Amino acid sequence: MADPSSYRPKPGQIPDSPGVYKFRDEHRRVIYVGKAKSLRPRLSSYFQDLANLHPRTRTMVTTAASVEWTVVSTEVEALQLEYSWIKEYDPRFNVKYRDDKSYPSLAVTLGEEFPRVQVMRGPKKKGVRYFGPYGHAWAIRETVDLMLRVFPVRTCSAGVFKNAARTGRPCLLGYIGKCSAPCVGRVTPEEHRELADEFCDFMAGRTGAYLRRLEQQMHEAAEAMEYEKAGRLRDDIEALRRALEKNAVVFNDATDADLIAVAEDELEAAVQIFHVRGGRVRGQRGWVTDKVEAVDTAGLVEHALQQLYGEEKGDAVPKEVLVPALPEDAPAVSQWLAERRGSNVSLRIPQRGDKKDLMATVQRNAQQTLVLHKTKRASDLTTRSRALEEIAEALGLDSAPLRIECFDISHLQGDDVVASMVVFEDGLPRKSEYRRFQIKTFEGQDDVRSMHEVLTRRFRRYLQEKEKTGEWTEAETGAPLDTAAETSHEVAADAEDDGRPKRFAYPPQLVVVDGGQPQVAAARRALDELGIDDVAICGLAKRLEEVWLPGEDDPVVLPRSSEGLYLLQRVRDTAHDFAIRYQRTKRAKRFKAGPLDAVPGLGDTRKQALIKHFGSVKKLRSATIEQICEVPGIGRKTAETVAVVLAQAAPAAPAVNMATGEIIEDDEGTAAAAPAVSPPERGQQERPPERGQQE
Repeated sequence: MADPSSYRPKPGQIPDSPGVYKFRDEHRRVIYVGKAKSLRPRLSSYFQDLANLHPRTRTMVTTAASVEWTVVSTEVEALQLEYSWIKEYDPRFNVKYRDDKSYPSLAVTLGEEFPRVQVMRGPKKKGVRYFGPYGHAWAIRETVDLMLRVFPVRTCSAGVFKNAARTGRPCLLGYIGKCSAPCVGRVTPEEHRELADEFCDFMAGRTGAYLRRLEQQMHEAAEAMEYEKAGRLRDDIEALRRALEKNAVVFNDATDADLIAVAEDELEAAVQIFHVRGGRVRGQRGWVTDKVEAVDTAGLVEHALQQLYGEEKGDAVPKEVLVPALPEDAPAVSQWLAERRGSNVSLRIPQRGDKKDLMATVQRNAQQTLVLHKTKRASDLTTRSRALEEIAEALGLDSAPLRIECFDISHLQGDDVVASMVVFEDGLPRKSEYRRFQIKTFEGQDDVRSMHEVLTRRFRRYLQEKEKTGEWTEAETGAPLDTAAETSHEVAADAEDDGRPKRFAYPPQLVVVDGGQPQVAAARRALDELGIDDVAICGLAKRLEEVWLPGEDDPVVLPRSSEGLYLLQRVRDTAHDFAIRYQRTKRAKRFKAGPLDAVPGLGDTRKQALIKHFGSVKKLRSATIEQICEVPGIGRKTAETVAVVLAQAAPAAPAVNMATGEIIEDDEGTAAAAPAVSPPERGQQERPPERGQQE
């Protein structure tokens, strides 16, 4: 590991002008390429205190052994040079997008004497015009099959074409009218090229004028009583319209635009691009990348633009590029795009209307791509095995942790504090083993104390199971196996010994807590108090994805491409989601709670029967015990309990219409009871109730 001060340029050496810089390692390999409006402040930022640098930037500058730069005259030149160097040197610390699949495109080989229509993959070739890319090759073939009726362009390979020319007999497509058969001289090279140009114009979106011309020819043929010709033209028009229907209309105008969306997490990012030509989505593609450098959404967009248009010219660069965030040097990027297109290019964020709606669709596709990418990695057996081995090596475990349990705390400003426990076995979620906890020994917001309580309860139950089987005794634990803190549903679930494994019978090899040093220390203290020393503990801090171990002052930083880190992330995120869902469920139940919920032993069915019989809680409160006993399923003892509980409960405050200020009354002319109302979630606004409705 190099000390950045050993190769830091001397004061005054770095010019204050636009330029591109390269960091090299001790072997002179380029490991990072960047650009800047002004080289002096940008390069100086890399040589500050290492503690202030982003972890990825810190890794890069300590890996490097030298830095050099090249001064350019404009920011556009810097952008072009940066792209060229990234492509040439392939630096390890630069963001590099990789296709999540090799997307096929519809290609027309205009460079040949007889242009050919075909499906192409891979890098683009000179003299070929491309349309797409498309999600599936069969979608291209279906479109071409419909259009060959109107534009009978050659689709055969060079070998088939030469063989037909040698024998003087065209292929089957020539016989059925889906090829103009230039191989046998039915059309001249000029006529065939004109067909290919019309095909390209139609695919490029210039469809309206061509369809109108065909319709006019059809009417003229019908008026001249050339009904066979009119019928053929009618079928041609229908075929072209069916081909157009395969590309959904997005905009009413003939918009040419590319829409780029980014979905990202701490370690990876997915980019999706929709190609809109002539107001229709003509293609789609996407990439996934590791975030090997400290880069935000704007930086990811800039890298995507470089990769997308770095080799393109002319109409391949659209008039409009819509992005979720503008690059740092947006004017320079716009000028660079304009130079590649040969005319102005609008680079902007859609704010309203159809374009904003389509951008939301592209964003959902990007998010789905990222989720699918992570799911594929998690489902692969080899990947899971490598992940478990990497975790064991990083944490110093004797063997791979085949059972991992993760705990997370959730609450809403200190209310409804709950915890979750999720279980992963052999790298896969074991949903039947998931558990939920209510924090009961104290009230308020204290994640560290909550974590201690949950770990204590979980492993106390584990010790109880071992004590039942004789594998563990109280003397060995050093602590009494007190069950007072356990929830009633946990105890009741294991009351009968039916021979099946109990819910807390299996110990994990690794406990993961959502948090940093405080949460890890609380978990270790809980296990120490129970005398358990054979379960490893670590914490995963969300901000920088650092792994903390008990008693360590510095975190364990797993490599960015580590499968072990991906697995720990997935375990932590699953526990977090599980805790959030439980906390929201509890909060909803609390807000919906009524006076009858305080009656012990009164279930939902009998609550509904009481309300249905009396019509409201207010009328039930004023009923006698004999009247309550008239309800089916309600005995005298239950009726007495209901009467006592309702008598002790204070009546709710009257409901007020916040729009008018009037008190809402019930059927008897008295103020209606106002039910409890859930406060709005963050980001939502309260709306006044409709006139005449309760709040």
